[in-house]
Amino acid sequence: MIRKMGITWHLRLRMAEKGMFQTTALQPLLAERGIHLSREQVFRLVTGTPQRLSTDTLAALCDILECQPNDLIEVKAVNAEVRKAAGETSTPQPRPRRTTVRRPDQT
Repeated sequence: MIRKMGITWHLRLRMAEKGMFQTTALQPLLAERGIHLSREQVFRLVTGTPQRLSTDTLAALCDILECQPNDLIEVKAVNAEVRKAAGETSTPQPRPRRTTVRRPDQT
């Protein structure tokens, strides 16, 4: 089993709690705080989980929504099974073989 880390992004939920139901409402508020994102970038930020996020953007979002970073990001550990190909059986590990080392001057 592999332990994999994941996050849950709660930006849309926090926006709804503040009465912001459209992604376009966020763009001018970010611009007031010096974060200039296109309409498409704001849409992706709200509707999806970002892989990378600048700390300036995170700080601006927290200021706009009057929350802390842990209100927006929930870190989760997920145990993932190691997947095998169909029909694959577990093969035993090869055992070490005994060997004899012979030096060139010895026969």
